[in-house]
Amino acid sequence: MVAAQFDLTGRTALVTGGGSGLGAAMAMALSDAGASIVLVGRREDRLKATLGSRDGAIAAIDLVRQDAEKDLSQHMASLGIEPDIIVNAAGINPRLSADDISSSEWQHTLHLNLSVPFLVAQQFVPGMKAKAWGRIINIGSLQSSRAFENGIAYGTAKGGILQLTRAMAEAWSRFGINANALLPGFFPTELTAPVFEDTGKVENLARQTAMGRNGRLDDICGPALFFASDASAYVTGQALAVDGGFTAK
Repeated sequence: MVAAQFDLTGRTALVTGGGSGLGAAMAMALSDAGASIVLVGRREDRLKATLGSRDGAIAAIDLVRQDAEKDLSQHMASLGIEPDIIVNAAGINPRLSADDISSSEWQHTLHLNLSVPFLVAQQFVPGMKAKAWGRIINIGSLQSSRAFENGIAYGTAKGGILQLTRAMAEAWSRFGINANALLPGFFPTELTAPVFEDTGKVENLARQTAMGRNGRLDDICGPALFFASDASAYVTGQALAVDGGFTAK
C-alpha cells in the first residue's frame, strides 16, 4: 500500500529547468517512479542528453520570453500531452548587490523565478481540473526566509514563491490540485557554481548545517517524489526545507 502511493505510472511530469541540476535530478526521480517526463529549457542538446532513452519528450523554449508559457502550452498540445505534475525548477541568480542591479536584471530575475511558475501552471490547470488530480511543485530557497549577500532580486523572488504556493493551494486544491514548495539548501549546480568554486566557502556552509555537509543532487529526489505522488494527498500549501538542517541551526 505504501509503495503504491509513490507509484507515478500513467502520470506525466513537466519539469522546467529540466536539463541540468536539481531540475534534472527531480525529473529522473519521477521517471524512475514511472512517470513520463517532459523536460523544458533553453538548450535542446542538454535536454536531449538528459532525457536519453527515457519515456518522455523535450520542449526547447526560453521561458524568459514574452508569452513563452503559451508557446509551451501549444507545444504540449501538439504532442497530445496534458501534464499531471509540474515542477517549476527554472531559475536564475544574477548575484548582484542592491546598489548595482539594473532594472532589466531585476525584472528578468523576478519574471523567471516568480512569474513563470505561476504562468506555466495556469496554462495546465484546466487539464488538471478535468482529471481532478494535479501536483504543482515550486522551488524556493534558503533565501525564501532569510537574506544573503548580493541576493536581493533572487531572494525577493524566492520569498514570493512561498506566498505563490499558498495562493495556488487556496485557488486550486479544492479541484484536486495540490501545490507545495521545496526549499533547497546548498547543492552543487550550475546556478551555485560561483559558490562551489570557493572551497573555503563551501566548507563553511557545510559546517553551518546540522548534518555537517552540503546537499547532493539525490537528496532532492525523495522530497520531490513525495510532493508529486499520492503520498502527499492531504498536503498542500506547504514548504519543505531540504537543507541538511541549515535553517535549524
